[in-house]
Amino acid sequence: MSRFDYDLFTIGAGSGGVAASRRAALHGARVAICEASRVGGTCVIRGCVPKKILMYAAQFGEALEDAAAYGWRFGEPRFELAALIAAKNAETGRLEGIYRKMLADGGVTLVEGFGRLVDVHTVEVDGRRITAERILIASGGAISQPPIDGIELALDSDQLLDLERQPAHLLVLGAGYIAVEFAGIFRGFGSEVSLAYRADLPLRGFDDDIRRRLAEAMDGRGIGLRPGFEPVRIERRGSGFAAIDGDGREIVADTILGALGRHPNTSGLGLDAVGVRTRERGGAIEVDHYSRTSVASIFAVGDVTDRANLTPVAIAEGRAFADTEFGGRAQAVDHSLIATAVFSQPQIATIGLSEAGALARGHACQVFEAGFRPMKNTISGRQERAYMKVIVDRADDRVLGAHMIGPDAAEIMQTLAIAVTMGARKADLDRTLAVHPTTAEEFVLLRTPRD
Repeated sequence: MSRFDYDLFTIGAGSGGVAASRRAALHGARVAICEASRVGGTCVIRGCVPKKILMYAAQFGEALEDAAAYGWRFGEPRFELAALIAAKNAETGRLEGIYRKMLADGGVTLVEGFGRLVDVHTVEVDGRRITAERILIASGGAISQPPIDGIELALDSDQLLDLERQPAHLLVLGAGYIAVEFAGIFRGFGSEVSLAYRADLPLRGFDDDIRRRLAEAMDGRGIGLRPGFEPVRIERRGSGFAAIDGDGREIVADTILGALGRHPNTSGLGLDAVGVRTRERGGAIEVDHYSRTSVASIFAVGDVTDRANLTPVAIAEGRAFADTEFGGRAQAVDHSLIATAVFSQPQIATIGLSEAGALARGHACQVFEAGFRPMKNTISGRQERAYMKVIVDRADDRVLGAHMIGPDAAEIMQTLAIAVTMGARKADLDRTLAVHPTTAEEFVLLRTPRD
């Protein structure tokens, strides 16, 4: 008879925590999980899923505009944000129910409330103390509020997802995933949108050719880009708000979204008290390849570790942890090659090294690229272009990175990522027959390297 209430107690019922808990229970462990908010976590409730629902909605406006060139005739379209938000809420509610059922059906006990470490084997949830042989922290990330005077006047991404009145002019502060995605979404709804950011281009860390083309595409869609703008305060201005930078420049809008980053959600967990080490900068929990912390009985997966803050990565880390600790099979996630997408408009997707990243690692590279107007745009008259880029190691012909901006980029990259993960050479792409006519075929038709 175990001296602990459970073999595993998980703090956080998001993607990583749920995946780890269900897999551990499948291996025969006695598992409980706690959640202070809604089951499903950021991705399901206030991240990937609701954001993509809004993205789909925004694309209908573009489709209606283009439809006339293809012979379709409609009356005057009208968009109702409140109706969309109601539909989004219904879907996230349905998904939360599915997650709850998955836990129950998997034999995982759900404890509702905020979990805090008391000692290396004990978690307190709203006054109730629960012991476990192993504790997994999967509390995810939280929205960062930088030191900007008046930042409380701006909405955060959680609040924007519940906004039922469409802003006439939305100012988005930031240039990461969330910022560029919401800028595209609300422009698609018909709002005037400005995007203000500190750097010269959005999406730091992505390939520069992709970043430049995204900026051009956003400008072409009527999004007002304000590079080099770093706000120091936000103040009320009539019925709206003004963001003001250090040089006194200001941007006035009726709604402001602060999309200025996220950080590991470790506040109040009691990590210091039990000796769990965190990074000095950012507060991420330090872990090894097997998600072990500095305390033998405590583990961490997902955004709280700040390794690669993506839902599929958190799920993979959670399952690898469970297989290692309860399945008798040591598993570690390889974080060196991860495909990702940005649901901007147009979409961006990528895997592997950027051109700058490859050069920084000492690779002698060949770069293959193609830019063109997608076939759909030739009839509608839309000037927006797609662009693909493949980076190849001259030494062994291996594909080091693939990047795309354009229609269906995420779907295309998911399939291409299989080949790249398997170690594809450029010759493998060359001998692959094209599916014609498609956008994706350009990846296998690239023949001449860039000078």
